Amino acid sequence: MEKPTVNDIARVAGVSLATVDRVLNGRPGVRAVTVEKVQKAIDDLGYVRDTAAANLARKRVYNFLFVLPDADNEFLEALSKQIVEQSRDQFIERTRLKIQRVAPFEPQDIVDILDAVESKEVDGVAVFGPETPSVRDAVKRVRDKGIPVVALVSDLPSSDRDHFVGIDNVSAGRTAAQLMGRFVHKKGKVLVLTGSRLARDHLERRQGFDLVVAEDFPHLEVVASVEGRDDPDLIYKMMPEIFETYPDLVGIYSSAAGNAGLIQFLSESKISKDLVIIAHELTPLSREALTRGTFDALISQDSGHLVRSAVRLLRATSDKVPFNKAQERIRIDIYLKENLPP
Repeated sequence: MEKPTVNDIARVAGVSLATVDRVLNGRPGVRAVTVEKVQKAIDDLGYVRDTAAANLARKRVYNFLFVLPDADNEFLEALSKQIVEQSRDQFIERTRLKIQRVAPFEPQDIVDILDAVESKEVDGVAVFGPETPSVRDAVKRVRDKGIPVVALVSDLPSSDRDHFVGIDNVSAGRTAAQLMGRFVHKKGKVLVLTGSRLARDHLERRQGFDLVVAEDFPHLEVVASVEGRDDPDLIYKMMPEIFETYPDLVGIYSSAAGNAGLIQFLSESKISKDLVIIAHELTPLSREALTRGTFDALISQDSGHLVRSAVRLLRATSDKVPFNKAQERIRIDIYLKENLPP
């Protein structure tokens, strides 16, 4: 059976090809009743538009903007590298990716960038930033311009964002707690290193961690989170005071970035090797820490998948076409030194 065409839509709806084209492309000048006729014909025929062919015919080029924190950590380096590499790969598909940096955990920087976005220059935005009222309102202003928005890594559920691309961070925190509880057999305190209390991904990881520890591991006491601002130097400088305050630490859950500072401190100090460390993101540095036994486990997400998914969702939303939800689900990966990929 042949696929229905625009000619079939025009015939069934009783309108011209020019009218069908205007409806398909969302252009003005068509009466509401005529739009309904065309849409009914599309539904009845089961017409699925070949957006790739249409975009090629129109010489359409997608311009997507990634707004990322300007922080010195390996996860952001990996994410940026994937955006640059995929921008080259996506060039064949007429897609260009651009990165703009903002100060970490500074909502106003994100607001300024989003308010400067115009639909003539940008077809979609992926935002990695904190969930605050000002960011939420800025996302709405971008959406009001008809520009799709994807929340990347850290969700912005109170905003008008179209999609979230990232792991389930509550589940990630719960997973970390299960690992911690099974690895630590003695009574003691557990420290959670976080980036910022403004970051929803960090808050959700802490929430999931606390729930599981309270339910399943009463021998552990989770102390107040310490904010490292994803800054390795800051974390390194804070560690001596942390161990003076909590001499009976039995575990550390590094729920954010900035692992370099923690690794440097542990390598230089005489901290007990019995201390269990659960961290996030598989990077060259964290991989080495896992191999050497400095870290006991890593919870990670594929940076390449994050970028590919963001691009697919922005393109699908821009074109108003369906997408495969299963394909865009970001998996929580758990690594021990025994199952590290080659």
